[in-house]
Amino acid sequence: MDALRSRIRSFLRLTSSSPGQAPVVHEVIRDNGFARKLISYSGSDGDAVQAFLFEPAGKRSDAAVIALHQHNSDWTLGKSEIAGLSGDSLQAFGPALARAGIAVLAPDMLGFESRRGLLADGKRLDPKEKPARQDQDAWLQYYNHAMHRLVRGELLITKMLEDIGLATDAVQELAGASRVGIAGHSFGGNLALFAAALDTRLAFACVSGAACSYRHKLGSGTGLELALAIPDFATHFDFDDLMSCVAPRKLFVVSSEDDPYAADAPDLVTKAVATFEASGTREHLQHLHVSGPHALDRERHEAIVKWLVKCSSDSG
Repeated sequence: MDALRSRIRSFLRLTSSSPGQAPVVHEVIRDNGFARKLISYSGSDGDAVQAFLFEPAGKRSDAAVIALHQHNSDWTLGKSEIAGLSGDSLQAFGPALARAGIAVLAPDMLGFESRRGLLADGKRLDPKEKPARQDQDAWLQYYNHAMHRLVRGELLITKMLEDIGLATDAVQELAGASRVGIAGHSFGGNLALFAAALDTRLAFACVSGAACSYRHKLGSGTGLELALAIPDFATHFDFDDLMSCVAPRKLFVVSSEDDPYAADAPDLVTKAVATFEASGTREHLQHLHVSGPHALDRERHEAIVKWLVKCSSDSG
């Protein structure tokens, strides 16, 4: 899969990230079983990223997890939902994993929470407020992040993958992790799959509510998240190729029957199985397919936590 991975990286113009600003800790909040640190770091372009780092209070694994937030058309939320401070409590993977002894880094992705940008009148968005005008302006800012890059011959997905590379650097430095995994649901799941496929530093990946091929989306009229709007990508690659690029590392795909954003997940997993079998690691590709809609439920949340804890405790 090295050749396929190289082709996709080249297609996305994804290069090894240049060293940026070292992570800075701004605040430490101690909670039941863990400490939550507000940190920031930036790449060579100077774009600052805010993130929460969750550190277990007691014995910890030598592995850490990058937990990516969902989209849900709510640009006011990013890392705070992973922290359980706002939004859906079933997205609160930071505290759940930290209490299990695993360090977690939850960054704000471009366009969300602390990274929403400026209002049309030049005033900065306040992450603590959510008036309708700010929501509208936040959507436009996110749209512009994608469209302005396209007319410059750049891609939103490439910027986001570069940011995830910086997150990997940061969690290795601050948490002393010898192995790093990645997980996300929906928008976060899309990014987790791309990142795990294209960055072999990521030892394991959980992709929830995001395994749906371009073939199916284009055929069924399912909307494309803006980061997935990659000119000509679907002519050459699809999500089963990304899954195959994760082999022989560990991949957990989570999907549900009534989820249009994971509609053909069973077919994609079946196609990717051959690559894992060829590498002698068939057991490293696992798939949980349940009934239910796109939004996470308790069953899937607990299964994700359980799998990530097991991967973090395994030596290989």
